[in-house]
Amino acid sequence: MSAWRRHGLALAIATAAILLLFGDDLSRMATIWWTSTTFGHCLFIGPVIGWLVWQRRRELAVLTPVGWWPGLALVALGGAGWLMGDAGSVGFARQLGLVVMLQGAVLTLLGPQVTRGLAFPLGYALFLVPFGEGLEPPLQAVTVRMAIPLLHLSGVPATSNGVLIHAGRYWFEVAEACSGAKFVIALLAFGVLVADTCFVSWRRRAAFLIGALVVPVLANGLRAFATIYAAHRTSVEAATGLDHIVYGWLFFGLVTAAVLALGWRWFDRAPDAPAFDPAAQPPVRRGRIALPLATLLTVAVAGLWPAWSVGIARHAAPVAAHIDLPVVAGWSRVPLSRTAPWQPWYPGADHTLFGRYARNGAAVDVAIAVFASQGEGHKIGAFGTGVLREEDRWVRVSGDAPIAGGAAMRITAPGPVERVVATWYVVGDRVTADERVVKIETMTARLFGGRQRAVAIHLSAEAVPGRDARADIAALAAALGPLAALGDTVAAPR
Repeated sequence: MSAWRRHGLALAIATAAILLLFGDDLSRMATIWWTSTTFGHCLFIGPVIGWLVWQRRRELAVLTPVGWWPGLALVALGGAGWLMGDAGSVGFARQLGLVVMLQGAVLTLLGPQVTRGLAFPLGYALFLVPFGEGLEPPLQAVTVRMAIPLLHLSGVPATSNGVLIHAGRYWFEVAEACSGAKFVIALLAFGVLVADTCFVSWRRRAAFLIGALVVPVLANGLRAFATIYAAHRTSVEAATGLDHIVYGWLFFGLVTAAVLALGWRWFDRAPDAPAFDPAAQPPVRRGRIALPLATLLTVAVAGLWPAWSVGIARHAAPVAAHIDLPVVAGWSRVPLSRTAPWQPWYPGADHTLFGRYARNGAAVDVAIAVFASQGEGHKIGAFGTGVLREEDRWVRVSGDAPIAGGAAMRITAPGPVERVVATWYVVGDRVTADERVVKIETMTARLFGGRQRAVAIHLSAEAVPGRDARADIAALAAALGPLAALGDTVAAPR
């Protein structure tokens, strides 16, 4: 059997074993690819990688694959990243760790010579990991800032309140799906591919990538303006119906064509140019290892991390079978609002509590969600959970100044009605308003055996004439006392 067949078989075995070990992460990634309009382009990354490898087949055939034990360090690095993502309930880190482990398997079982020849396809595999949702809020803001002056220039009176635009007869929400993030992310993947296959000059590659990112942002702002303008001239039903057709079927194709047209004349790489020069790859002089041992060690190193995860998961402490909202001195429990009902959304929590407290005309809602431990499907900060659920009638207006150390947000619903919501998280003994700190504290507790209990606390008041919602929330927060103690009170086993 030739060296390529032996090493290819070993790589296939190791890859299959790693994918079986981390099947849940592979399944979650595939589900995101298939169901999310933002990451649908990831379905094409695998075939593109296959094509890129095929394009290099003649150059690769000149090289001889070898087992190379230093590649195990990359497998371990990916595994450590996966473990930190698992401990912190960060799906992106888990999925990135899986991809890096597979890259490490290639380096270990094919050697550095071959891996250098496959450098771009292996690097391009990082686009298999869904990322970029954090771009949505800033791109929403950019879209609003572009649309408002264009509406003014066209004679349409328009004002904005965060992501809401009041133009003419209608209110429009620049929702996450309208931010243009999905096309920016997809065009980044497309732009990187074109930059490698069509350019030699690094300056031209950089200029093309900048264009691939800027053009969809500008085009999305124009699309939002055109939709609102059309609604002003016709009706919101006609304008939004046309927008969905154009945006879904034609917009991405037109933007992609525009990006290619802008860069076409500067393409400086011949279509038949070799992907790399095999003669320029230095021979492997150190670090060689027998192929069977390399295969076994690759799988063993990858398997260490899920075993560690199972071990630390056993340290989660139980919470009480039944919990109640606290009695607050000077405040009394009253019925919930019927005119503007709101509740946060924590479907994976072990317990959720919701109630309203009143005093001297003030009315503040209290929501508490308790998690014995956090993981995929049951964690603070998951997409579509917390203050606003996915497809909620309530939408975010803007952030607000902190209230008693809690992160504050203004939200609105049809009516219109507005609320202020203040949020705190208690993870172990730490009180924070920052979801990033929640992830760090959760990861630390999971890795080193600390308390894994987590509690989300929300205080909310309606914005009504004659009342200061922020002051009412601050007053109840003071009456509740230290929030770490509140977390212990509601979550402690009885």
